Amino acid sequence: MRQRRLVNQINVVPYIDVMLVLLVIFMVTAPMIQTGNINVPSAGEVSTPPAEAIVIEVKADGAMALRASTSTSSRPVSNLEFQKAIQDALAKNAAQPFLVAADSKLPYQKVIDVLEAARNAGVQKISLQTQTGSAGR
Repeated sequence: MRQRRLVNQINVVPYIDVMLVLLVIFMVTAPMIQTGNINVPSAGEVSTPPAEAIVIEVKADGAMALRASTSTSSRPVSNLEFQKAIQDALAKNAAQPFLVAADSKLPYQKVIDVLEAARNAGVQKISLQTQTGSAGR
Protein backbone atom coordinates (compact mmCIF):
# COMPACT_ATOMS: atom_id res chain seq x y z
CA MET A 1 0.00 0.00 0.00
CA ARG A 2 1.19 3.40 -0.90
CA GLN A 3 1.59 6.02 1.80
CA ARG A 4 -0.08 9.44 1.23
CA ARG A 5 2.03 12.53 1.35
CA LEU A 6 0.86 15.50 3.34
CA VAL A 7 0.22 18.61 1.33
CA ASN A 8 1.83 21.55 3.11
CA GLN A 9 0.63 24.30 0.77
CA ILE A 10 -2.22 26.74 1.26
CA ASN A 11 -4.78 27.01 -1.49
CA VAL A 12 -5.11 30.81 -2.00
CA VAL A 13 -7.59 30.74 -4.88
CA PRO A 14 -10.69 31.15 -2.62
CA TYR A 15 -9.01 34.06 -0.82
CA ILE A 16 -8.27 35.78 -4.12
CA ASP A 17 -11.89 35.30 -5.20
CA VAL A 18 -13.14 36.91 -1.99
CA MET A 19 -10.70 39.81 -2.36
CA LEU A 20 -11.80 40.45 -5.96
CA VAL A 21 -15.48 40.45 -4.93
CA LEU A 22 -14.72 42.93 -2.12
CA LEU A 23 -12.73 45.10 -4.53
CA VAL A 24 -15.66 45.24 -6.95
CA ILE A 25 -18.07 46.09 -4.11
CA PHE A 26 -15.85 48.96 -2.92
CA MET A 27 -15.33 50.24 -6.46
CA VAL A 28 -19.08 50.35 -7.06
CA THR A 29 -20.10 51.86 -3.72
CA ALA A 30 -17.28 54.43 -3.33
CA PRO A 31 -18.67 56.93 -5.86
CA MET A 32 -22.10 56.68 -4.21
CA ILE A 33 -20.82 57.85 -0.84
CA GLN A 34 -21.08 61.62 -0.60
CA THR A 35 -18.39 63.34 1.37
CA GLY A 36 -19.04 66.66 3.07
CA ASN A 37 -16.78 69.57 2.25
CA ILE A 38 -15.98 72.19 4.84
CA ASN A 39 -14.63 75.42 3.46
CA VAL A 40 -12.50 76.83 6.23
CA PRO A 41 -11.79 80.52 5.76
CA SER A 42 -8.19 81.61 5.66
CA ALA A 43 -7.12 84.42 7.91
CA GLY A 44 -3.81 84.91 6.13
CA GLU A 45 -5.11 87.65 3.85
CA VAL A 46 -8.07 89.54 5.23
CA SER A 47 -9.97 91.82 2.89
CA THR A 48 -10.89 95.24 4.16
CA PRO A 49 -14.50 95.51 5.32
CA PRO A 50 -16.89 97.82 3.50
CA ALA A 51 -16.72 101.37 4.86
CA GLU A 52 -20.44 101.46 5.58
CA ALA A 53 -20.59 98.16 7.50
CA ILE A 54 -22.08 97.98 10.99
CA VAL A 55 -19.94 95.96 13.39
CA ILE A 56 -21.66 93.73 15.94
CA GLU A 57 -19.19 93.33 18.79
CA VAL A 58 -19.67 90.31 21.06
CA LYS A 59 -17.45 90.45 24.14
CA ALA A 60 -16.13 87.44 26.09
CA ASP A 61 -18.94 87.73 28.67
CA GLY A 62 -21.58 87.71 25.89
CA ALA A 63 -22.38 91.44 26.02
CA MET A 64 -23.13 92.97 22.63
CA ALA A 65 -22.39 96.40 21.20
CA LEU A 66 -22.90 98.06 17.82
CA ARG A 67 -20.62 100.49 16.03
CA ALA A 68 -19.98 101.78 12.56
CA SER A 69 -16.87 100.26 10.98
CA THR A 70 -15.38 103.76 10.58
CA SER A 71 -16.04 104.67 14.22
CA THR A 72 -14.01 103.73 17.29
CA SER A 73 -16.79 104.11 19.85
CA SER A 74 -19.44 101.43 20.28
CA ARG A 75 -22.92 101.53 21.78
CA PRO A 76 -23.84 98.65 24.15
CA VAL A 77 -27.17 96.98 23.32
CA SER A 78 -29.36 94.33 24.91
CA ASN A 79 -30.93 91.48 22.92
CA LEU A 80 -34.15 93.44 22.32
CA GLU A 81 -32.29 96.64 21.38
CA PHE A 82 -30.09 94.54 19.07
CA GLN A 83 -33.08 93.36 17.03
CA LYS A 84 -34.54 96.89 16.84
CA ALA A 85 -31.20 98.48 15.87
CA ILE A 86 -30.71 95.95 13.08
CA GLN A 87 -34.24 96.47 11.79
CA ASP A 88 -33.75 100.27 11.86
CA ALA A 89 -30.49 99.95 9.90
CA LEU A 90 -32.15 97.66 7.35
CA ALA A 91 -35.06 100.10 7.00
CA LYS A 92 -32.58 102.78 5.91
CA ASN A 93 -30.58 100.45 3.64
CA ALA A 94 -31.88 96.94 2.81
CA ALA A 95 -28.42 95.86 1.58
CA GLN A 96 -26.64 97.05 4.74
CA PRO A 97 -23.56 94.85 5.39
CA PHE A 98 -22.82 93.66 8.94
CA LEU A 99 -19.64 92.32 10.55
CA VAL A 100 -19.55 90.12 13.65
CA ALA A 101 -16.45 90.76 15.75
CA ALA A 102 -16.57 88.08 18.46
CA ASP A 103 -14.01 87.54 21.20
CA SER A 104 -11.85 84.46 20.59
CA LYS A 105 -12.71 83.07 24.05
CA LEU A 106 -16.46 83.24 23.34
CA PRO A 107 -18.25 79.89 22.95
CA TYR A 108 -19.06 79.09 19.33
CA GLN A 109 -22.77 78.68 20.13
CA LYS A 110 -23.01 82.35 21.15
CA VAL A 111 -21.60 83.43 17.78
CA ILE A 112 -24.13 81.20 16.02
CA ASP A 113 -26.93 82.69 18.16
CA VAL A 114 -25.90 86.21 17.10
CA LEU A 115 -25.78 85.17 13.43
CA GLU A 116 -29.20 83.52 13.74
CA ALA A 117 -30.71 86.58 15.44
CA ALA A 118 -29.34 88.81 12.67
CA ARG A 119 -30.69 86.48 10.00
CA ASN A 120 -34.12 86.46 11.67
CA ALA A 121 -34.06 90.27 11.68
CA GLY A 122 -33.61 90.21 7.88
CA VAL A 123 -29.85 90.66 7.44
CA GLN A 124 -28.69 89.47 4.01
CA LYS A 125 -25.00 90.46 4.12
CA ILE A 126 -23.11 89.36 7.24
CA SER A 127 -19.48 88.35 7.74
CA LEU A 128 -17.16 87.32 10.54
CA GLN A 129 -14.26 89.62 11.33
CA THR A 130 -10.84 88.00 11.83
CA GLN A 131 -7.30 89.09 12.54
CA THR A 132 -4.33 88.55 10.29
CA GLY A 133 -1.49 86.40 11.51
CA SER A 134 -1.44 84.24 14.62
CA ALA A 135 -2.22 86.90 17.23
CA GLY A 136 -5.32 85.13 18.51
CA ARG A 137 -3.87 81.62 18.57
